[in-house]
Amino acid sequence: MRDAVIVEAVRTPVGKRNGALSGVHPVDLSAQVLDALVDRTGIDPGVVDDVVWGCVGQGGEQTLDIARNAVLAAGWPDTVTGVTVDRQCGSSQQSVHFAAAGLVAGHYDVVVAGGIESMSRVPMGSTVNGADPFGTRLMQRYGGTPPNQGIGAEMIAQRWGLSRARLDEFSIGSHEKAAAAQDSGAFDAQIAPIALPDGTVVDKDEGIRRGGTVEKLGGLKPAFREDGVITAANSSQISDGSAALLMMTGEKAAQLGLRPLARVHTAVLAGDDPVIMLTAPIPATKKALRRSGLSVDRIGAFEVNEAFAPVPLAWLAEIGADVKSLNPLGGAIALGHPLGASGARIMTTLVHHLRDSGAEFGLQTMCEGGGQANATILERL
Repeated sequence: MRDAVIVEAVRTPVGKRNGALSGVHPVDLSAQVLDALVDRTGIDPGVVDDVVWGCVGQGGEQTLDIARNAVLAAGWPDTVTGVTVDRQCGSSQQSVHFAAAGLVAGHYDVVVAGGIESMSRVPMGSTVNGADPFGTRLMQRYGGTPPNQGIGAEMIAQRWGLSRARLDEFSIGSHEKAAAAQDSGAFDAQIAPIALPDGTVVDKDEGIRRGGTVEKLGGLKPAFREDGVITAANSSQISDGSAALLMMTGEKAAQLGLRPLARVHTAVLAGDDPVIMLTAPIPATKKALRRSGLSVDRIGAFEVNEAFAPVPLAWLAEIGADVKSLNPLGGAIALGHPLGASGARIMTTLVHHLRDSGAEFGLQTMCEGGGQANATILERL
């Protein structure tokens, strides 16, 4: 029976908005990650059947099928194709799902899944360019309320009774875990250092902050409602980054002499209310566990994207997982959220954490525009 395994997973350091990576064209940033896959595995890129690449802001420098442009920029053979995917924040996690499905179906033997987002160079929302992306009928269906992720986060905080202090405590914890991981070298094996145009090499995540307190964070103004609880401190950071996973069947890995790191055990989707928008990771997780036949306590690590602090906290309340297994190396509040790259960045972190910790299974899920979510269970090999 055909399967889908991950034999290598790499990511760039995550750069802050207008930070170190902002001077790198997103095609070139993507190409450097593809280079890293080749360097680490020794694979002939000519055997890759396709590159499935997530990107949300498909405009400006990220348009015209950035997946194909990245392949060509990396110097891979003209025969290697590329396709760009948009499932909003879950774009590159969806890329992994498409890649896995293609492997199992026999459409691919070797495929790369990943993504890119340079939010410094292609700002969030800039591709809308003043247009109406919703139309009349959708707006009528939901009472004329245009979806807004920040308001959705406020709605979640209210529904689950999450105070400003609780959100800020969670955010400080994200930074503390990410700082500890950085200091211990836990990120080193997953990061492909990036060469800047001036020759400088960047190899550390830029968003991690140290020494925060609830009192300090309490001085920040709410971002979306005057009396709200969502601030810049308990939201994900606007970031630049890219990540990629080399995937193939287990049989092909054996033929090429490559040792798989993990197998894609279960891959599902779920949809939920598009106005509150950010709650779908809850039904997606339940669906993944149900379909896999695994109980919550069989999962050694959960990665729930920290788009806003209420998202993983509401998820935790509904799923009942051990809080210690949730985002063990920190999340997007500390590391950043380069939209189209985040799914692959998180999965890269999860794959390496499963290897380092010895946990058998890991589950990843993330909220996405339109009230959607992917959920993926990986099995360490």
